[in-house]
Amino acid sequence: MGLKMNEVWDTDKRKRPIGVFDSGVGGISVLRELAALMPNENYIYYGDSAHAPYGTKTLEEVQRLTLADAAFLEAHRVKALVVACNTATSAAVGLLREKYADMPVIGIEPALKPAMEVKVHPRVLVMATPMTLREEKFRQLMRRYEKKGEIITLPAPGLVELVEAGELSGEKPEAYLRELFAAYKTGDLDCVVLGCTHYPFVRRTVQQVLGKGVMLFDGGAGTARETKRRLREAGLLNPQQEKGAVTLLSSSEGEDAAALAQMLFEKY
Repeated sequence: MGLKMNEVWDTDKRKRPIGVFDSGVGGISVLRELAALMPNENYIYYGDSAHAPYGTKTLEEVQRLTLADAAFLEAHRVKALVVACNTATSAAVGLLREKYADMPVIGIEPALKPAMEVKVHPRVLVMATPMTLREEKFRQLMRRYEKKGEIITLPAPGLVELVEAGELSGEKPEAYLRELFAAYKTGDLDCVVLGCTHYPFVRRTVQQVLGKGVMLFDGGAGTARETKRRLREAGLLNPQQEKGAVTLLSSSEGEDAAALAQMLFEKY
């Protein structure tokens, strides 16, 4: 899908695309929420699959890659940046807001707030990449809600790679998740927060492994609502009535990556 609005961007900044990026295809789960909430907007999505995953890299590496992703989208004249990656948000959203002070920069965080509100003193497990869980941004989020219930953190290294390979269901992800959750019996958990944008694509398998009694949460819809709020505040909502254009780009060459991105956006 290609952009066709370039000729009007000089005269109407509101019609420029929203730039959305992630360490790979995971952020497409956020892009889907954005497009559902604001279908008339134009979008450019950039997945840095060539360097995925970010969650097991050093802080310095993630900051360097995140700044490069943002610069790539800025070159495409986006009107806002959506960091559709929990790891990149934790590591570098502050740097991005300093560098791009003239445009809205929206990050994502694990959906801990709604999970902690499902009942009195719930037992909530947050599964995320190792970096997301160890960075101060998440620690601050935990401290905000730790008195409302029990919060358990569970790093899930290797799950991003399964999603990047298109392994969303079946033997491999099911075996991985059964081992990951082996310490938790039926009834042990009230909620699981999917704290990486790749994880919603294995939501069905997570639910299958944990059972229907466990509620699952992710931050995609909240990020979409915050993006719309920030665009409205800045006077940047697209006035066009027709459906906007969506362009999917990747740092990974080859037809497999493009086909996976298209499938995740359109069908999954």
